[in-house]
Amino acid sequence: MHDVDMTRALLLSLQDWRSSHAPRQPRVSRVLLQVGRFTCVEPEQLRSTWQAACTGSWLAGAELAIEEVALLGRCLPCGATYSPQAEQGYRSPCCGHPLEEILQGRELRILSVDYLLPDADSEADPTPDLHARPADAAGAASAGHGAGSDTPGPARAGAALLTAPASSTLRR
Repeated sequence: MHDVDMTRALLLSLQDWRSSHAPRQPRVSRVLLQVGRFTCVEPEQLRSTWQAACTGSWLAGAELAIEEVALLGRCLPCGATYSPQAEQGYRSPCCGHPLEEILQGRELRILSVDYLLPDADSEADPTPDLHARPADAAGAASAGHGAGSDTPGPARAGAALLTAPASSTLRR
């Protein structure tokens, strides 16, 4: 059920983003999602719910690519950085102290959306939009019209957290 909720949040974020391009409607070919191992989201289940949810929608045929992020913690007493393991109660392997600081592994964000943006005059003749990439690991993006390159090809809108309101640049 968790994966269904995550898929719903992803679709709502993408719908908000799509609305920001009105009256033009982007044609999405691929969505790259970053999923931390400590989010309790199963990538294969997420792909399955994505496929079911997109069938017959404006996202039909769009690929959901998932980049998994390993869990990484820091032991506060000894300063060691380690990969916490459930079998060890997520304790530090050097001193046995409980996990207190998670450095990575809780990510759940849209890293990019590959799409074509049709001309305002014609939905039948898509014009490649500008290509933009995420600006930092925190989820900001420099995507948008006129930002970066005028190289033809599919556009890529940058990173977005699934819980924040969408914008035309998917900046969250």
